[in-house]
Amino acid sequence: MLLIPAIDLQDGHCVRLRQGDLGDSTVFSDDPGAMAQQWLDQGARRLHLVDLNGAVAGKPKNLGAIKAIVDAVDNEIPIQLGGGIRDLDTIEQYLDNGISYVIIGTAAVKNPGFLRDACSAFSGHIIVGLDARDGKVATDGWSKLSRHDVLDLARKFEDYGCEAIIYTDIARDGMLSGVNVDATVRLAQHVNIPVIASGGVTNLDDIRALCAVASEGIQGAILGRSLYEGTLDFAEAQELADELTTS
Repeated sequence: MLLIPAIDLQDGHCVRLRQGDLGDSTVFSDDPGAMAQQWLDQGARRLHLVDLNGAVAGKPKNLGAIKAIVDAVDNEIPIQLGGGIRDLDTIEQYLDNGISYVIIGTAAVKNPGFLRDACSAFSGHIIVGLDARDGKVATDGWSKLSRHDVLDLARKFEDYGCEAIIYTDIARDGMLSGVNVDATVRLAQHVNIPVIASGGVTNLDDIRALCAVASEGIQGAILGRSLYEGTLDFAEAQELADELTTS
């Protein structure tokens, strides 16, 4: 089970949001590079970045902070990045500048042809982000709830050739209310590509619960507010996950 520290970027700062609300953010660091180095030092095997301004604007907005993180990591571990990615040129720019995986969310839902083209042009580097509430997919930085069923879209995007799916229960994200294991498992059972859980992971009990169903196709979990507010120690959590999922 791969545990992935999240670094959410807003106006060049590292922040955490509650339920994706840009107006309800907490700044945890003014030094994105140092934050990345902290997780690297604690044994992280991948980082998850979100350009929050970009997710709303529909184009990259935190390039300086992203570059600082890439420089700090210096190719030691993969970095996955989402937020505001709407065209192939942006994907190519990110991949050329040290990002390993690009996450497509809103654009995948609104323009499936773009996702299909991205998976074809950058095979092995495209992850789809499906953010949902009550089984329906949200878009535009979670500000809009669509009529699309998350399971139907997941199957469709798997056929396009995406590398993995990040599933976020937006009702729980940033709320420290526990991960939605049932919904994550349900999604993983409907596709044959890895699913990464996101939203609500709070403590070691959540890690145990996810590890118990890892065999269903859950590759990892993204950790955010729990790390920054101290309800979960990353090194301890990754050690536990390794113990529970290594046969």
